[in-house]
Order: sequence, then structure tokens, then C-alpha cells
Amino acid sequence: MTDTPDLEALRREVRAFLAAEAPTGWRDASRTQDDFVRTQRDWFTRLVSAGYAIPHWPATFPGGGRSLAEQKVIYEELAKADCPRLLLSFVSTYHAFATLHECATREQQDRYLPRILEGETWCQGFSEPGAGSDLAAIKTRAERKGDVYVVNGQKVWSTMAQFAQRCLLLVRTSSDGPKQAGITYLLMDMKAPGVSVRPIHQIQGDEEFAEIFLDNVEIPVSERVGDEGKGWAVAQATLASERGLTLMELSYRMRGALSRVASLIREHGHEDDRGVLRDFGELVTQVDAVCAVADQFLDNRIKGIERIGDASIIKNSYSRALRAYAKLGLRLGGIAEQYVAPITFGDLNTGNWMADFMNSYAWTIAGGSEEVQRNIIAERMLDMPREPKAWVA
Repeated sequence: MTDTPDLEALRREVRAFLAAEAPTGWRDASRTQDDFVRTQRDWFTRLVSAGYAIPHWPATFPGGGRSLAEQKVIYEELAKADCPRLLLSFVSTYHAFATLHECATREQQDRYLPRILEGETWCQGFSEPGAGSDLAAIKTRAERKGDVYVVNGQKVWSTMAQFAQRCLLLVRTSSDGPKQAGITYLLMDMKAPGVSVRPIHQIQGDEEFAEIFLDNVEIPVSERVGDEGKGWAVAQATLASERGLTLMELSYRMRGALSRVASLIREHGHEDDRGVLRDFGELVTQVDAVCAVADQFLDNRIKGIERIGDASIIKNSYSRALRAYAKLGLRLGGIAEQYVAPITFGDLNTGNWMADFMNSYAWTIAGGSEEVQRNIIAERMLDMPREPKAWVA
């Protein structure tokens, strides 16, 4: 899509802001957890003040009400300027916002949405040790006692829960009928008595995820989103926010990160290595194709012709390109890149090549596995027969 005069003006405006305000040296300044949290919150505050943090929110909020084309311009320029992604506030501004905006009461919206812009951090309590890809299998129980639900159970793989003040929580309030029918959606105070958080130490030294233990935690009934037993539908609104525009931003960030691979080619004397140049050329083409798919997705959404499965195509295209990107960078870096220096919440293309390589495979699962996305494309877009259920003797 070609910029209109208004979009070109917005692009110049964003570039001018970034020329003056874009943080430098933020990777080195985020090596410890405390430093990471501080730099993330500082950048979020500056983006909120400038009106670029939440372009997908309604116009009643600062910087909200942007068209999809305007959002694309903002994401493109943030990516080109190599600004830090808003990792700490991602669940807050996407998952929590989508849930509250689409499904919560007016009172809940008025209470929590302004707090997010003030820096309140949310986490997501969905997955459990026995309920990851099969979310409907959750076992965390909530028993209603008067005006509160008493919750007991465990959540796992909750991103940055150790820094969160609030949690989007799925619980089981009934075992009758289909598994999805007994799920209820609650908003939980992470400081409530009985809530314990344990960070998960990962192999590359990161602690991006955490476990949440719930021991007789009381949550007011007023903090329920939707009706009791109807939380499955609310959860779909939460999960849908992960794809689409988020993947478009990531795609453009990966295009900008190709310069790091080019630097490795120069640093290791591969300028005349035809095999390396061929592989790099294939990677550039693959990344450009992902960006083109993302552009087409956005164009379809603007025109109102988006199809179920379009976001799944971007998801799989991006995850495959990310693996190719990280694999080539790791290979070109040689032995020096085999060691994984401890990192704190690294992005998906940090230049810490071994960490990026391992994270690239995690991305094939995060936000919906490749297999699930292929099923959506096959069944919902191509009208192919549904995958048969496994037969059990």
C-alpha cells in the first residue's frame, strides 16, 4: 500500500519523535531484571505521552482511535528505529485490553483500562501443567461462596507474572457437560492472600515465564468477566489479540534485524562466499514474503474481507522465517556464538544468536502451534475434512 499524504505526514511525525526520543543502548541496559523492568516502563511511559503506545485502543484514550493503516505506519517506524518492544506491557495492552474492551462491564473497563496506561502490569493465567495446548482441560477450581470465588490450583508458563499486579485467570466452576462449558473467567489481584509466584529458570539463563500457585484465593464475584461457565468465549477474545497486527510488527522488526546477519557476513569475511550469499539472499526473500503476507492481511482487514485463517498464515510464515534467520546467524557467528550469555527477557532477534535460535523454536508453539494453525487453514479456509479423532480401543 502506498502512503496517502496524511499517512506520510504521520510517518514524518513518528520519525521526528524517534530521532529525539528513541532509546539507545537499551539491550546493554536491560541485562538484569530490575534494569529491564525500569527501561521497559520508562519507554512505555514515553510512548503513552507521545500517543504511540496504544494506537489500537479507542479514540477516548491518548493516541487511540488510529486506523489500521496508521497503526501500520507506527509499527513500521518503531521497528526501523530498532526500539525495544513493549514486552512487559504486552499482555496488558493487547490481551487485557481486548478482554476488557470486548467482554467486560463498563465499571470494569473504567476501573482497569486507565490503570494500564499508568503502568499497571497484567499477566495471563491460562495454561496448566496438564492443560497447555488443550486449554479446555484446565483443573484449577473456583467454588462460589457468597460474594467471592475461592480458587485453588496452579498455572504455568505465565509470561512475567512475577512483575504483574493483575491476572487474567481461567478457572473451572463446573464439571458438567462439555469441558468448555464449565470454565469461568476472572480478574485476579496478584497480591491477594494465597497467590504465590515462582519464576521458571530457563536453559539460556532467562526467567521470562513463571508458575502461579493458588491456595484458597478469594476473588470477588464482581471480578468475573461474562457469565459463570461462559469463560471459554471470553478466552477466545483474549487469544485472538495475539495475532494479526502483532505479527505484522514482528515481521517488520525481523526485516530490520537482517542488518545483523549482514554484519556477521562482513565481520567473518564471507563477502565472496557464494554459498553464504545465496543463503542470505534466500533469507531476505523469505522475510520480504512474510512482510508482504502481513501487508495483504492488513489490506484485507481494512477492506473488511479478512478471512478466518489469514492470521494463521502470517503466524506460520513468520515462525518459519524466524527459525531460518536465527539458524543462519548462529552458523555465521561460529564457535563464539555457541555460548549463551545470560539474558533478561530477550526479544526474538536480539543478536544473542544461540538464545535467538532456541527461542525461534519456542515461537512455533507460542500463540498457537504450527499444527493447530495448519488445521485452521485446512479446515476453515480450504474446506478440507476435519482431522479425525484418535481411535481408542
